[in-house]
Amino acid sequence: MKRTYQFRLYPTTPQATILTQWLTTCRLLYNNSLAERKQAWETQQHSVSYYEQANQLKDAKKTTPSLQSVHSQVLQDVLRRLDKTFQHFFRRINRGEKAGYPRFKGKYRYDSFTYPQSGFALDYHHKKLRLSKIGAITITLHRRIPVEGVIKTCTITRDVDHWYACFAIALPNPDPQPQRDIRKAVGIDVGLKSLITCNNGDTIANPRWLRHSEKQLAKEQRRKDRKRKGSHNRHKQNRKVARVHRKIRNQRKDFHHQLSRILVDTYDLIVYENLRITNMVKNHHLAKSISDAGWGQLMCFTEYKAEEAGSLVEYVSAYNSTQRCSRCGKLVPKTLATRIHRCPYCGLVLARDHNSAITVLHRSTHYLKSCSSSGQELSVEPV
Repeated sequence: MKRTYQFRLYPTTPQATILTQWLTTCRLLYNNSLAERKQAWETQQHSVSYYEQANQLKDAKKTTPSLQSVHSQVLQDVLRRLDKTFQHFFRRINRGEKAGYPRFKGKYRYDSFTYPQSGFALDYHHKKLRLSKIGAITITLHRRIPVEGVIKTCTITRDVDHWYACFAIALPNPDPQPQRDIRKAVGIDVGLKSLITCNNGDTIANPRWLRHSEKQLAKEQRRKDRKRKGSHNRHKQNRKVARVHRKIRNQRKDFHHQLSRILVDTYDLIVYENLRITNMVKNHHLAKSISDAGWGQLMCFTEYKAEEAGSLVEYVSAYNSTQRCSRCGKLVPKTLATRIHRCPYCGLVLARDHNSAITVLHRSTHYLKSCSSSGQELSVEPV
């Protein structure tokens, strides 16, 4: 089992300068390697492999002093990252998807480097992360890495003016978590007005973090637009805009963590619609609101928490879930503007999202099996 642990770093000014220089060196290596691959194909129809480029690093260090200051495995990981990018490029071509040829990384567009095997060590006693060729950096260890976990990689990430260390941990596969008896089940309809609506009628309002920060964001962006392109002041203003985006991102992430924890602790079975969110955000009228809601992140958090807690998360078809009556099963067409479900066949009147949540739950195979075995519907608890 693999898990990622992220901790905040507090480098000194000289250390932050070295980290930034390493990012620049890695970015230039990435761009030069990409240019080499591109030129080799255009002139000789030859695909340059990772191993060919990795074998050139030793000679490249003799002519490029900046490469000598960076840990050798970090440089190798840069080439490995480029190779993975090309693998994904060819995979998309084979699947007939939009390919998207690998792009060169511009300034401030390369924000992480990785120690793939060695060159780092955690000092729990002094709360330091020791990085080869950089030194000991103060780290906030807000939780302890499990003793049985093996640290596989250490990735140093820059987020505007914050630095983080991300550790990929390999944990032994635990004994299968005893599956909880399905006594409480919930069908969930995700939306924009209410983030989630449950089959018992409970709703959780959509916080709309981006919408609430739009005025501040627009203010900072207008200030940026008044600065001359390429100037130091414009770069400083770019960082202020990025800080606003970071705050919005962190608010959304924290809210989803709390909500997913409540769902997992309350219910034994959680049923979501299997939505194609990537296709939904192509609607330019709803793209910003859908991205602000972050349905995919909420589902992902719920899924991994449920796995550890022994509860179930199931995805069911979303086809006509809002158009079909949850009582009689008849199709009742309605537009997006119609927020109340009124069935002309059985007389059911419900909020549109409430009706959809009930339909979602009734499509769950685990729910139907539990109902058939117990002979009665499962209880539903308020969120």
